[in-house]
Amino acid sequence: MSLHELAIPSRVTGERQVRRYLQRNELVKLFIADDADCRVVSEIRAEAEGKGIPVENVASMILLGRACAIARGASVAGIRIQAEKKSEER
Repeated sequence: MSLHELAIPSRVTGERQVRRYLQRNELVKLFIADDADCRVVSEIRAEAEGKGIPVENVASMILLGRACAIARGASVAGIRIQAEKKSEER
């Protein structure tokens, strides 16, 4: 497990932000907490896997939240495509 990947400014945390960037095809990796509510994360997981985005499981929401430098748990988090890469793709 490589939670250190989330120690960057181009991360997104939480269901709403992750959904938004996932729909825009702007995520390169997704992290999902094992103890997150299945109803919340099952659609996100399916969409990410359908788009070929790697999904990594994290032991708990608390660990995922800490890795994202927030003071509470997080059910999902993702790593965005960086600005330079987006401009090259266009």
